[in-house]
Amino acid sequence: MEARLQKILSAAGVCSRREAEAYLLAGRVTVNGSAAVLGQKADTDWDEIALDGQPVASSVPKLYLMLNKPKGYVTTLSDERGRPTVADLAAGCGVRVYPVGRLDLNSEGLLLLTNDGDFAQRLSHPSHQMEKEYRVTVSGQLEGCPERLGALTALEDGSPIVPAQVRTLEQKPGQWLLSITIRQGLNRQVRRMCALAGMRVRRLERVREGPLELGTLPRGKWRRLSEHEIEAVYRNQF
Repeated sequence: MEARLQKILSAAGVCSRREAEAYLLAGRVTVNGSAAVLGQKADTDWDEIALDGQPVASSVPKLYLMLNKPKGYVTTLSDERGRPTVADLAAGCGVRVYPVGRLDLNSEGLLLLTNDGDFAQRLSHPSHQMEKEYRVTVSGQLEGCPERLGALTALEDGSPIVPAQVRTLEQKPGQWLLSITIRQGLNRQVRRMCALAGMRVRRLERVREGPLELGTLPRGKWRRLSEHEIEAVYRNQF
């Protein structure tokens, strides 16, 4: 069955779709010995597809992982500054997988990785507005903070946001533990929201994405998603 080369390369675990576009523009991809172009389609059952002269295998199994990302790891496959990456943590899974979305260096918790471009698109495309739930420890202006956070409709740069769902989970002198659920994934969105509401984030942990929950997965470890969880991602309307 024909598909765009970006999709084929991504599904084969060779690269992300964005990287595939760059490879095509650079002339690094060939189909049946001829240089391919952006937007071109091919059929893995009939066509010989290669990247830098190396055949692209079409039989790489699709893999879906949940990782409990610790603090201090960057959400990339490599880092020019030599910092540890989430790819280091998932190195033993057997195939090359790519992060779906991001968690910043000092954030932790649920991060999904896959070599299935369609699955990643389903999870990350803004049109689906998938819920992301965080447990956030904050200090600062605490009185009334859930209401202030829930009332925000824009970030400090004017970027519009869908109002968050905010609950207080625990109150201690000088700091509260909040549950904050958002439907977007703007850069450092939860931290920026808290700053606007007069609070400082002490700890930020993502515990849920759509129907997928972190549960008791140990920090720094990964597990495969179950068939039920994969089906739930496609079944749910976020």
